[in-house]
Amino acid sequence: MPPRLIFHVDMDAFFVSVEELFDPALKGRPVVVGGQRHERGVVSAASYAARKFGVHSAMPLRTAAKLCPQAVFVDGHPDRYRDYSYRIHAVLNSFSPQVEMASIDEAYLDMSGTERLHGPPLRAAHALHIKMKSATQLNCSIGIGASRLMAKVSSAQAKPNGVLWVLPGQEARFLAPLDVAVIPGVGKVMERNLLALGIKKIGDLARLPDSELEERFGKWGLALAGKAQGQDAGGWFDTEVGENTVPKSISHEHTYNDDTASPDQLESTLMRLSEMVARRLREASLQARTIQLKLRYQDFTTITRAHTLPSPSQLDNEIFEQVRTLFRKHWKRGAAVRLLGVQASSLNGQAGASAQLDLLDGGKQQRWQQALSAADRLRDKYGESSVSLASGMKATFRERTHENPAALPGKNKPTP
Repeated sequence: MPPRLIFHVDMDAFFVSVEELFDPALKGRPVVVGGQRHERGVVSAASYAARKFGVHSAMPLRTAAKLCPQAVFVDGHPDRYRDYSYRIHAVLNSFSPQVEMASIDEAYLDMSGTERLHGPPLRAAHALHIKMKSATQLNCSIGIGASRLMAKVSSAQAKPNGVLWVLPGQEARFLAPLDVAVIPGVGKVMERNLLALGIKKIGDLARLPDSELEERFGKWGLALAGKAQGQDAGGWFDTEVGENTVPKSISHEHTYNDDTASPDQLESTLMRLSEMVARRLREASLQARTIQLKLRYQDFTTITRAHTLPSPSQLDNEIFEQVRTLFRKHWKRGAAVRLLGVQASSLNGQAGASAQLDLLDGGKQQRWQQALSAADRLRDKYGESSVSLASGMKATFRERTHENPAALPGKNKPTP
């Protein structure tokens, strides 16, 4: 059986590149997307010119301003990015029926068996490059391998605007000189643990017996052993390309530019966050059993409190009622708040079947479901901030620019 052929397509500096289409004066300049230099938020993306100064995503905006004072700071436009993500998705679907959008700007394609249609791998990648540029005016990098892991690692090595194919059988040789942090799923903590063992390169990892890795790191150790050989072992790579997976949780949070102790402002923020979480639940045809509040005070003291619902929900008002109850119970009245967050967990995919409508409520829950589905359709058409419940309208904060917003292409749409 011939090896699989997987493409990983990663758009180059996506948020920045889209901003450059709307403002060509940004081209070639150090650009930071995510907010203004004085704000408390974090960097969503940085141009290659800004990265030379050490600016990177998830860095505080104020730190980025110190590292690169000459940078242009842009708030970000999530609706624009979603629009271009749909254009990207359309191009990818013309090359393979099996497409998985891993985030707003990257995707996996299973290209196995498409050689008659698109030619050998490098020719197909070249054609994809040309079509992507023509349809979106954006550049992308393409990694090719016999596994999703190899395709992802290859696309990172091909940046910017390149193509890299690791031939079947050459995976371990290609990976050996790369840092262990290159392996998807190896975060800062695992990297430190591996470095403490003298494991700096993937080749060092590959030389360790599987039994030793399992003894030290359990099942994740065995997964690492497979990854060091270029295999789709554990983590994000347990499913087939395009197969729907249920997330463990869905959350949104907001950091205030100025700490606030206003009950009205705080509860309006919770309403808006509840709307955003519920929107994602409906989009994925999921319901949540557990709702959690995250509250961070001015001195950075942070508390989290959770409540289990009597029955799972995906409705804005029900999620808000629960998180507001948690807030009123645990907030130190008069204490200034820096951050609020809402999380939904204990998710299940039985949104339609498991919604046990209370026959005694006169169909109220069903009417809420219909109204919120209609609101979702308006958001699809006019943007995420176009519709809000009255209690959330005072919370006028921008939608945060990040890689997995609502209304991504390839996701389930809300049911009417």
